[in-house]
Amino acid sequence: MKSKSLKILIIRFSSIGDIVLTTPVIRCLKNQLVEAEIYYLTKSNFKSVLEHNPYIDRLHFLDSSLSETITKLKAENFDYIIDLHHNLRTLIIKTRLGINSTSFDKLNWQKWLLVNLRINKMPLIHIVDRYLDTVKFLGVTNDNKGLDFFLAEEYNLSELLPNSHQKFIGLVIGAQHATKRLPNHKLIEICQKLNQPVVLLGGKEDIARGEEIAANNQYIFNGCGKFTLDQSAYLVKMATLIITHDTGLMHIAAAFNKPVISVWGNTIPEFGMYPYRVDESLLVEVKGLACRPCSKIGYQKCPKGHFKCMNDINVTDIITFVK
Repeated sequence: MKSKSLKILIIRFSSIGDIVLTTPVIRCLKNQLVEAEIYYLTKSNFKSVLEHNPYIDRLHFLDSSLSETITKLKAENFDYIIDLHHNLRTLIIKTRLGINSTSFDKLNWQKWLLVNLRINKMPLIHIVDRYLDTVKFLGVTNDNKGLDFFLAEEYNLSELLPNSHQKFIGLVIGAQHATKRLPNHKLIEICQKLNQPVVLLGGKEDIARGEEIAANNQYIFNGCGKFTLDQSAYLVKMATLIITHDTGLMHIAAAFNKPVISVWGNTIPEFGMYPYRVDESLLVEVKGLACRPCSKIGYQKCPKGHFKCMNDINVTDIITFVK
């Protein structure tokens, strides 16, 4: 007689990076619990991040109507909910479903103290390990295999990039908030000093910045806005090294265990979201600024006006690590 399956729902709504950071939870649950069926609730615009993950049995997407979403979830008869988002919406979902659940501790008061009073009460633990703490009650432990990202296909590099850039450094110039991005003059300086093929990665909103960086530099290919997320992830995988801000592609680079140089502006590694379990990593930041961190997320411009956290970044550290 076949034993009853254990149906587990994981919830995380945003962002690309945060969802990639939940992949060890998915894998460990699936591999360590016999007969476990893993379901994942997220927003439809993050489908490409998870749809090829072999450890997920089914994806659910948040409908425009929360009630419709809950109705669909009720029909699944889940045994447990693993809430890795932990907000009012997930509280409503858990309450309406009325089943056993556990929630991720977002450490909001610790972050508030650090941002507003510069009092650091953050634990010295990566957010991935904090995510995994939510499933300890099921006897699940960290398998120490890092992050996952599964491509839709293995692309042909020669079809995506010119012959001059079949071996390249990936430079991620985008980030959701401006205070997490190096200003263009710094990015131009990095590219000039690298003096080797570089592929710029970013979204459509980064095209103009990419064109400015690539102007009059034969070593730069502006890939911003040219590729899907999956194709960009493939290029991250194929790069010899990734230079990036605190953004989703940084975590995808970690999933492929690429050497990563991460540049930190108004956010700080102490929030626990630095590259996870990579063999070679360099964290670049301006230490000792009284105004940093000014936010746990970011702003569209520096609140102080001077933007020292990025303008004062030492480019030499980056070039030395690369060479």
